[in-house]
Amino acid sequence: MAELHELGAIELATAIREGRTTSRAALEHLLDRIGRLDRTVNSVVTLDADRARREADAADAALAAGDVHGPLHGVPMTIKDSFSTAGMRTTSGAPELSGHVPEEDAWPVAALRRNGAVIFGKTNLPIYAGDMQSYNEIFGTTTNPWNEARTPGGSSGGSAAALACRFTPLEVGSDIGGSIRLPAHMSGVYGHKPTYGIVPAHGQIPGPPGTLTQADLAVAGPMARTTDDLELALDLMSGPDRWNSPGWRLDLPASRAGRLGDFRVAAWLDDPACPVDPEVTDVFAAMLDALGRAGADVDTSARPAVPLEKAAQRFYALLQAALAGGYDRGEIDRMAAATGDTPVAVTKRNTAMRHRDWLSHNESRLQMRLRFEEFFAHHDVLLLPVMPCVAFPHDHSEPMAGRIVATEAADRAYWDVNIWMAPAGACWLPATVVPVGVASSGLPVGVQIVGPYLGDRTTLAFARALEAIVGPCPTPPGF
Repeated sequence: MAELHELGAIELATAIREGRTTSRAALEHLLDRIGRLDRTVNSVVTLDADRARREADAADAALAAGDVHGPLHGVPMTIKDSFSTAGMRTTSGAPELSGHVPEEDAWPVAALRRNGAVIFGKTNLPIYAGDMQSYNEIFGTTTNPWNEARTPGGSSGGSAAALACRFTPLEVGSDIGGSIRLPAHMSGVYGHKPTYGIVPAHGQIPGPPGTLTQADLAVAGPMARTTDDLELALDLMSGPDRWNSPGWRLDLPASRAGRLGDFRVAAWLDDPACPVDPEVTDVFAAMLDALGRAGADVDTSARPAVPLEKAAQRFYALLQAALAGGYDRGEIDRMAAATGDTPVAVTKRNTAMRHRDWLSHNESRLQMRLRFEEFFAHHDVLLLPVMPCVAFPHDHSEPMAGRIVATEAADRAYWDVNIWMAPAGACWLPATVVPVGVASSGLPVGVQIVGPYLGDRTTLAFARALEAIVGPCPTPPGF
């Protein structure tokens, strides 16, 4: 058997059930590994080891009595610090919540606990999960285990880094502007942004603790080191939310294909609206070559009738509107008065938009959804970049929208590097990120596998086929 930290969630659960290890032994192994190796990465920022030991011992005792509490029985894991964990500090990176200890689990956390998971710690993020990097005043900066001068991504950066370092076999991330997909790419792990609305995320912060609203675009989803673990966690967490549970049931369609050669694959891996760096396109070229040799038929010219720049325009407007709830009326009025076409000014005006403007953007979004529906009548999955570049250096300057990211192609405004988040994000589509190689700079590269609305099983099935070709989740040097 491989070392315990190398096992995925399903593999570890199987080893525990078969008596090849115990929940307590797995927990102690991960705690020891974090203690030795997380000092420079700073991914796991809260530990509740004593409680986790009690829960692991209880899981082992239950198993000895023939009682299995779900497919994750006894599996130790961490949770992103934006998700409430009953009895364990949850801060969302905000100083005002530095001592906040929820009384209830967020719904995804509760689902995993019901199915046997042992939650032993929380992973770092930016304040209120609002950045493509992961740092805050409480816990400091999380670094990329592939290169400490770079960010692991955000907002689920601690989650991605902890997975890459083999500190946890499974994580729960959130994604409103790319917060699962970006760190999965930057840290070299797997992530799945579900179709909007299929995973209830009650109990995530933001909004304030106790908020019942689930924001437009925002989803909760699994992060892992294998596709099988992504799909298991998605199955456990998905279903009706508290409002729809009396009559709403989720029955996701089966994958459109099983064998790699049966998928109708389109690849949109570069675009003048956001040119992709040569070191990233080199990785994509090797991926396409491997797919072709494995029997896949990939159409590299097919495009949905939605220009990338148009998708980005709608996405950014809807995203800023969805994030506007954290501002008071005076701040909104000041932002509405911003003039000019700088990224900062545009962000301010989008944040302060009137409802009639949001309705116009929403109608445009629905028109784009229709175009994607037409596209997916002829294709099963669409391959997209996650970012035009690999993980970039830490930059905590303010204002955030005024930051610049230097790429091989050009210096880009900060939020421009997440433009490839727009098609799936704006249109509520599922997207699975798979690490497909390591660039010449020594940093990992992921690809987005986007599918039709509610086509989560299709993107996951293709991810599984791709995983078999490109190999297992890469390990950062030294870990």
